[in-house]
Order: sequence, then structure tokens, then C-alpha cells
Amino acid sequence: MSRSLFLLILGSVILLGGCQTAKKQAAGPPPPMPVTTAVASAQQVPLEVRVVGNVEPSAKVEIKSQVAGQLMSVHFTEGQNVSEGQLLLKIDPQPYLDALQQAQATVERDRAQIHQSEVARQKDMVQYESAEADAKRFAALAKQKIVSEQQNLQYTTNAESLKEAIRADEAGIESAKASLKVDESAVERAKLDLTYCDIRAPIAGRAGNLLVHAGNLVKVNDVALVVINRVTPIFVSFNVPEKHLAAVRQYGAERKLPVEATPRDNPTAKVEGYLSVVDNTVDNQTGTIHLKATFDNSQGLLWPGQFVEVVLTLDRGVNVTVIPSEAVQASQKGQLVYVVKADKTVEPRIVAVGRTVERKVIIESGLAPGETVVTDGQMMLFPGARVNVVTAPKGDAGVS
Repeated sequence: MSRSLFLLILGSVILLGGCQTAKKQAAGPPPPMPVTTAVASAQQVPLEVRVVGNVEPSAKVEIKSQVAGQLMSVHFTEGQNVSEGQLLLKIDPQPYLDALQQAQATVERDRAQIHQSEVARQKDMVQYESAEADAKRFAALAKQKIVSEQQNLQYTTNAESLKEAIRADEAGIESAKASLKVDESAVERAKLDLTYCDIRAPIAGRAGNLLVHAGNLVKVNDVALVVINRVTPIFVSFNVPEKHLAAVRQYGAERKLPVEATPRDNPTAKVEGYLSVVDNTVDNQTGTIHLKATFDNSQGLLWPGQFVEVVLTLDRGVNVTVIPSEAVQASQKGQLVYVVKADKTVEPRIVAVGRTVERKVIIESGLAPGETVVTDGQMMLFPGARVNVVTAPKGDAGVS
């Protein structure tokens, strides 16, 4: 065998041995992944529901005219508070003064007619009594053949005529009294219309823009002249998922449930109120229940139509499982965490995540207090991967 062939065979053997050694090294277990961890803990936190709500006035009145006429004057300032009973607007009262005087004159005429009919009835009564006495006397004389039947009939007929006249007088009196009642009602109506010329605030609240200005003609119950919103107290309406209905009813039966509202344009202004209304049906389109909270709003921080962040507190303290929020990762199957087992391997686990409490999240299911989860380094992990727990940088609260 030549020297060159021997060297070639020897080189091939060495190269093959090196490849097999490299394969053996590659087939060995991968090194542990460095991660930071935290222990799931049981913590007592308030049981709250956080949603977005809308501010509503506790009362809203559209002021409309109850009489037709010319709007003469305005007695309030737009956008300012008004008190109950305050004069707001004035309609020209002259047509209604004339109507009142006419109705009063008609009443006086009816009373005069009644008096006249009563006098006539009294006169006819006197004449009837005299005529009836004469008719009785002549009837007795006719039986004795002292007077003729014609004379007897004349006095009898006269008495009957006066009796019918009395009935007519009484009918006239009743008719005049009925007319008097109608015309007295017309007087009261005219007086009422006259009071409607002064348009007053039915509630205390804040007046909006004047929608019809002085000098315009207004119709009965037509367009609104101004809108008044009562803002003290004030309401906040909001919807919560149907799953909270049982808890709302349970805790609400024990006490008034506190509600906190925060305007979006002023996050530092938190207003305290209480739950006042639970709607009587669940919206089957959205799967929510409509609630309403009442706020004193003495400082005027809440405004009708405003959107606010609402926190409904059902219980002041309940035990829940919490972990740092950075431990939760998104996956195709849902929210998951990597749980570190006793042998330093990790297990991915799907969890139900609740609300956030001071950089921690509430775990509603899938994890128990005392279990360790990975808070940093999840990107390189896979089921069964070995980990090496390292110390987290300072400032990462809740990490061990």
C-alpha cells in the first residue's frame, strides 16, 4: 500500500470519529434557561366591577308653553341654576285678561237670570195659590148649581195655567244654574290660563340655552323653550355583565353598595355615591344588566352626558390568588403562565385572568396560591424546559 493511500484512509477514520463525537455532544440535554419567578399568593382585595358609565340628570324637564301668545320677556340667565318656582318667561297676558273679564261678565249675567227667574216663580206662586183657592170655591158652588160650569171651568183652567208657569220658572232657574256652572268653569279656566302666562321652573336645577327668544309667538305645548336639568343629586348609568347579577343582588340586599365615579377628563376627581337602581331585566342582546348610581354632586364634578370610569364595590375584602401581571402571556388558547415544578422544569398552564390590582392580576382559575410562575424569560421556554432561577433586577416587585 502506498504512503498517500494510507494517509487518506487514516484522515477519513479521524474525520468520521470527530463527527460521531460531535453528534453525541449535540444529543445531550440543553442547558437550563435563566428566568425570574414569583410565587402566587393569596391576597385580600375588594370585590369590584369596573366599567364605563354615563352621567344623567336626576330630573330633566323641557319647559313648554301651556298657552299661545307672544313671548314678552325672559327672567333667567342661560346656563345658570334656577330655583323651584322661579319666574323664567312671560307670555303676553292681555288676551287672557280679556277672556277672564268676558267669562266673569257671563257669570254675572247667569246670576241675574237666576234671580229674575226666581222672582217670576215667586210671583206665579202667589197668583197660583189665589187661583187655586178660587177654583176650589167655584167647584163647590158649581156642585150647588149656584154658578155655571163655564165659570167653574174658567177658574180651574186659570189655576192650571199658573201651575204650568211655575214649572216653567223652575225649569228656567235650573237651566240658568247649569249655565252658571259652565261659565264659572270658564272663569276658572281663564284664571288658570292667566297664571300660565308666567312660566315658572317646576324643579330646581341648571337651565340650558334659551331656545325661543322674546318677541316670538309660541304655541301650546309646541317646541321646548328651555331645558332644566337637576344635577344635585345626579345619576350615573352603567351596564355590568350578567354574571355579576347574583352578587349585586346578594350584597345589595345587605347594604347600600358604594360606587365611585371618575371623570375621564379629570382622573384625580373621584366622586363617591351608592347603587340606587337595578333594572328588572337582563338585556338579551348584550348579556348585561343596567344599573344606576346616585351621587350628591355638591361640588358639580359630574355633568350630564359625561362618560366616567365606574367602580362598583360589592365586597370590601375577598381572598383571591394574585401574581405579577408580567407573568401572564397571550397564546392561541388564551392567557397562560409557565409554572415552575419541583424538578425545575416548566409547565404551560391556561388561566382565567381577572382585573389588575397594583401591577398584579387576579387569577380566577387555573393557579393556586404557593405555585411558582415565570415572570421573565418566557420567550425561550417550552413544555418541560429546564430553568435556572436568577435574581431579578431591583425594582421588579413581587419577583423572587
